Amino acid sequence: MNKETTLDVRQKAIVTIAAFTTSGDIEKLKPALNEGLDAGLTVNEVKEVLVQMYAYAGFPRSLGGIWAFMGVMDERKAKGIKDKEGRDASPLPADLDRDAYGARVRADLSGLKELPTTKAPYQEFSPIIDTFLKEHLFADIFIRDILTHQERELATIACLASLGKAEGPLKFHMGAAMNTGLSEGQMHDFVKVLDVRVGKEQAQSASGVLDAVLAGRK
Repeated sequence: MNKETTLDVRQKAIVTIAAFTTSGDIEKLKPALNEGLDAGLTVNEVKEVLVQMYAYAGFPRSLGGIWAFMGVMDERKAKGIKDKEGRDASPLPADLDRDAYGARVRADLSGLKELPTTKAPYQEFSPIIDTFLKEHLFADIFIRDILTHQERELATIACLASLGKAEGPLKFHMGAAMNTGLSEGQMHDFVKVLDVRVGKEQAQSASGVLDAVLAGRK
């Protein structure tokens, strides 16, 4: 069991980058991007956080973050700062079954050892959204190994907390974040990062959802 009580500087940078990309606050995003690179995130890791945000906050916010990052990179290069590019994602297996892979990832994030034998009401009502979730979000995106699943979940909960009125998905993904190994202390520290760096309203909302998640895990 992970007994760490705080997020490290890289993790905190992922939180703020995801949060400000979601809100579209470019003036706060730029310093967060610089801090992320200074904390050791590679250029490709930062790009990956920004790209993933389209799945939760939409293409306009994701693209806005990418444009902001392009500007930050130009400024850093002009100052003679050489940032580590980082590795690209590994090639996908030619025989990848995206439906099966995505279903397994979703089950793992849910803390389930076995795949569910029954479908949730939303899956019955709209089978295509279930297909998109499995084959695109949890397969096409999550299989890209530039970020770990834990880092992706950290970015996701930062996004959902900043998006507002997304308590249901936030509750699922907070549980998923803990199922990837984040400790209770680190989750409380996540809320603290929101409070100090992002906003009181976002932190209060996230804190309430986290209390419910923790109560359900006892």
